Amino acid sequence: MREQVFRHVGDEIPYAAAVEIENFQRKGKVLHIDALIYVEKPGQKAVVIGKGGERIKAIGSAARVEIERLFGVQVFLRLWVKVREDWADSERVLRGMGYGDEGS
Repeated sequence: MREQVFRHVGDEIPYAAAVEIENFQRKGKVLHIDALIYVEKPGQKAVVIGKGGERIKAIGSAARVEIERLFGVQVFLRLWVKVREDWADSERVLRGMGYGDEGS
């Protein structure tokens, strides 16, 4: 999902986004994924969402196709965008998002 964010908005918000998976659950033959896309500023949120939600839909569609290819099952993907100032500078926040030292 993060890759698709950068493919669609990388020039406008380079490396200023993170993705946190809130739900990853298989129900029958469908994989349900709920994810939050974090940005640092309200203006970045608007860029990710795009006019009328067009950009977030494109990000979600591209991510869903790639996830379906990787897992070989149908995917139901829901994305939200939230502003979280200075997320990249907080070790605690980064660990909470799954980024951190693999050795510790």
